[in-house]
Amino acid sequence: MILLSIFAMTLLVFVSRYLFLEPRLPLRLNPQAQRLLSYSSPAVLTAIWAPIVFMPEQELWVTPDNPYLIGALVAAVMAWKTKNVLLTTFVSMAVFLVLKLL
Repeated sequence: MILLSIFAMTLLVFVSRYLFLEPRLPLRLNPQAQRLLSYSSPAVLTAIWAPIVFMPEQELWVTPDNPYLIGALVAAVMAWKTKNVLLTTFVSMAVFLVLKLL
């Protein structure tokens, strides 16, 4: 049953991606749908990182000794100032690692 579920989900994801990415298919979204879908990536990304940053121990932890929060703030400021993804990733991970090991 689990294997059938995995194959069904794989097929669903493949078909949904193929319909929008295959240039020979005449399927196009109208501008309102495209604008609506432009919000989905930030929403999904926020749903992933927010619980990790603000609730790493399954309860709200918004204090200066939260290494997840400090690392996220460093990453946000560096991304804003430098616009360099690789530098931001390495520096914020280093900050997080140092804070986590202390």
